[in-house]
Amino acid sequence: MMTALVQELLNTFDRLTDSERLELVLEILKRTVDLDFPPLSDEDLVLNAKGIFLELDQRESAHE
Repeated sequence: MMTALVQELLNTFDRLTDSERLELVLEILKRTVDLDFPPLSDEDLVLNAKGIFLELDQRESAHE
């Protein structure tokens, strides 16, 4: 479940221009490259993939 702060950050991200989004993503990647995250489980990967596909379907439907 997403916290309110994370949702607020994502909403702000959605309002950025493409160049601002790229700048932010690059900065986040620089800051997280050395963090020691545990590997994702197969279940986590499947849930993330489902979420991505559902979002893509919604976007495609909205453009039709």
